[in-house]
Amino acid sequence: MDALRLEWAGGAPRLRTTDALARRGLVTTVSSPAGTAAVVGWAGSARDRVTGARGLLDACGRQGEAPTMPAGDYAAVAVCRDRILLTRDEQARIPLFFRESAGRVDAVSTSARTLGRATELEPRYFCRYLIGNLAQPHTDLTPFTGVHRVLGGEVVELSLAGRLRVRTPRRARATADAPASLVGGPGLDEAARELRLALENAVGRRMGTTTACHVSGGTDSTGVALLAARLLAAGHAGTGELVLLAGRFHHGELAGEQPYLDLALEGIRRHAPTGRPVVVDADDVADFDDFPHHAGDADEPHAHAFRAPFWSRLHDAAAELGCDTLLTGCGADPVVDANPFHLHRLARTGRLRQLTRQARAWAEGSERGLRDVVHAYVVRPTAPLTAERITALARGGTMLGGLGTFDRPRWLRPGFARAHGFREARIAESRFVFGRRPEQSLYDAANYLAAPDPLSWHRAERDGFFLSHPFLDPEVVATMSRLSAAAVFRPGRPKAVLREALADLLPAPISGRAVKIPFDDLYARGLRRHGDELVALCRSARHPLIAEMFDVDTLCGAVREARLGLGDAYSWDRMNSSLALVAWLEGLSAGS
Repeated sequence: MDALRLEWAGGAPRLRTTDALARRGLVTTVSSPAGTAAVVGWAGSARDRVTGARGLLDACGRQGEAPTMPAGDYAAVAVCRDRILLTRDEQARIPLFFRESAGRVDAVSTSARTLGRATELEPRYFCRYLIGNLAQPHTDLTPFTGVHRVLGGEVVELSLAGRLRVRTPRRARATADAPASLVGGPGLDEAARELRLALENAVGRRMGTTTACHVSGGTDSTGVALLAARLLAAGHAGTGELVLLAGRFHHGELAGEQPYLDLALEGIRRHAPTGRPVVVDADDVADFDDFPHHAGDADEPHAHAFRAPFWSRLHDAAAELGCDTLLTGCGADPVVDANPFHLHRLARTGRLRQLTRQARAWAEGSERGLRDVVHAYVVRPTAPLTAERITALARGGTMLGGLGTFDRPRWLRPGFARAHGFREARIAESRFVFGRRPEQSLYDAANYLAAPDPLSWHRAERDGFFLSHPFLDPEVVATMSRLSAAAVFRPGRPKAVLREALADLLPAPISGRAVKIPFDDLYARGLRRHGDELVALCRSARHPLIAEMFDVDTLCGAVREARLGLGDAYSWDRMNSSLALVAWLEGLSAGS
């Protein structure tokens, strides 16, 4: 979607925005003596987008070092008196790209597809993409040759003539290196108060005139909706409407969520009686419904396109009510739970007795074996590629057996992988996911796991809103990253600090839940319903890159195995990404 575009006419920059998005408040343009800025999304506060855009323009107009950018969900272009700045917020929810040749930028847009040429594709990008779900958002590469991505939190400076001057990466968060101990340190009450304040601020920043909250009956989404309801009732978020958006299943495993959903809606409406529950019947929805459309029309390959039918059903309901923002509970699992990679910190600093004691406590609390805990949080982060290779050898024999996050899928041709840097992509991705300090890298990786943002972006002009994730707010992440393990870890009680932080709001049955029913039933139903169509999609694909990249017979074999229930979440993710790429390339061919 081309929400804004910067081009040069007669040597002068020309910035324009899409009128339809501007009318819906999704693009804000402001001017001052410092220059002109166009902000897609919101900076500072979703309710006061003009003020946030002016603050961002003022920051860009200051001379000297790279400006400090506000929190928010935005991509922005600022044309100042002596320079042009391109930037995105740290969460990187809104895309931004530029086309560059020989050090000069000739176009900027929120759409890589409108900047690129379908006949000039970048094979290295596809190797990065096929590594896993995290590969796209944090790499400069795009599917198109010469088109680059502005990274999350990055500031790209251009001259007024379009000459690329400097790319300044985001500044590292200032966080204390809290001691990794299960004794001492701040108590759960103090940690819960800190998290509650940070989360309230994150929710308050994201509330609009008509705010929708996705409610599933779990701790995370219910907590966000409760905070939104409380802020509205107290007047802290001004006046506005609250829509409680939920999908209802009467059959299958997910029907077991219905009692919790009813409790959640009842609890939220106690705080905001005017909150409007909108419960969408989703019994007829399955993953992979209309897959060629959802995967093929995206700006880039969309690894989570298989889940788009469910979210599209909810988005339609929110759009009909005129919502201008939709809050989710995405990101809570990795961010507000105890950070298991503190075990890795104990290992690399030589505190082996503490490591043994805490690994045992972690194993007992999570009902896992001690060996599994040490392998997952100490061994694998130390040598991720070696650990996956050993697992693949031990569990080989099928297309999906032993396929982890970084292994080459058997359907990716070895010659293509060697020629276009798959090995280098594996190494780069493993360093991003784990880094030298996995306990900090966890939060960066979690930010890019939240889905389905590409669907929200693709539909924004029609729906009038973007998804937003309070649990991934920089303030929330910084709060959690500076807390010690002692403050947040309670054996057998996942996300203990969050439950304590919301103890006065959450209904007791929801607060006491340890496990939520996953969407596996929706996925299995989709494969049963559309497995033959997915195989046919692969076999009928005509884009030349598909045959060059994939052994189609092997990919079809993987689809059949997944349909029978073989594999696991890692291997299914790799297969889903590959199927989305096939559909995307076919859509690219049709569009060109």
